[in-house]
Amino acid sequence: MSLLNDARQIYRRDPAARNVVSVILLYSGFHALIYHRVSHFFYKHKMFYLARWNSQLGRHKTGIEIHPGATIGDGLFIDHGMGIVIGETAVIGNNCTIYHGVTLGGRGHVKGAKRHPTIGDNVLIGAGAKILGPVTIGSGSSIGANAVILHDVPENSTVVGVPGKIVKIENKAAGESHAEALDHYITDDPTEAEVKELSKVVSELQERIYHLQMQNKTNRTEGEVE
Repeated sequence: MSLLNDARQIYRRDPAARNVVSVILLYSGFHALIYHRVSHFFYKHKMFYLARWNSQLGRHKTGIEIHPGATIGDGLFIDHGMGIVIGETAVIGNNCTIYHGVTLGGRGHVKGAKRHPTIGDNVLIGAGAKILGPVTIGSGSSIGANAVILHDVPENSTVVGVPGKIVKIENKAAGESHAEALDHYITDDPTEAEVKELSKVVSELQERIYHLQMQNKTNRTEGEVE
């Protein structure tokens, strides 16, 4: 698909965009895609120096660092974008949304090996999230802000926390994805849920102890009367 289609996708999904022309002229996320298309072309044709030089130029201009070897699908919406890092063997599917501060980082240093994440289609990655290593994020998933993901994530999952925990898996028919709805704020905090569960258990134990104490007191009173 064309860069014009990418610009149209950004305009359609960003409520702050005035028109497609403003996206083309003013959006750093779109400019980063242009730089990457050129760098990736050089990379595929083994012109590695030119590829890296152009990608570093794009990093300087946009604040977004995408390795020339990364594979990016159609319709990627990079919102704000400052501080995003996408590694060499990363793969991003179609119609994804990525916020600023996201890292698609690597684990290991074996050249030629798959070291970076694979992101499915229609995935939303919240600000500051870190996805590390050759893990797979299933299509339709939502990664919460500042989550740290070290393992595979099934399709249509919502993941939050450090380390990332799956708080919801949806069984839904095709429809508006998280990447389209930009609903990464709708997440449950697993730590909060655990604290609530622990509080409930403590309350139940306190109630049982109270009843046992009252029962023992009653038994002692009856024994004294006898």
